[in-house]
Amino acid sequence: MKLHQLRKHPKSVHRKKVVGRGIGSGHGTYSTRGGKGQTARTGHSKMPANFEGGRQPLIRQMPKLRGFRSLAAKPVAISLDRLNVFNDGDTVNVKTLAERGIIEPGTTRVKVLKGEIKKKLTVSIPVSETAKAAIEKAGGKVI
Repeated sequence: MKLHQLRKHPKSVHRKKVVGRGIGSGHGTYSTRGGKGQTARTGHSKMPANFEGGRQPLIRQMPKLRGFRSLAAKPVAISLDRLNVFNDGDTVNVKTLAERGIIEPGTTRVKVLKGEIKKKLTVSIPVSETAKAAIEKAGGKVI
């Protein structure tokens, strides 16, 4: 059997129920809606999607979140002292920091802040002004 050979089952198609066309039809007068009241009126079955039966809706219970929150990841701050685990002449970047266990693997943004360093290192990640001065004083360089 192929897609173009598919047919509807003869009993799968039903005639639409006709209501409100006289007492003799069996569905006249109230048209299967019962008596009077809210449920008999037009539009009763179409409740708003957020209607919760009259209680205070969840959306009104939550506080209004004001202002703006940036989605950009904040850089992980690292003290310059922690770079003393590297050897002289090593290059410091995000990958080498993760290999030495200084930052979590998968971290993308790092910034080196002030501290004391005793090694000549080549640093290729963002550093603060005081950290840059300390690295260059120790004989290293910042790329």
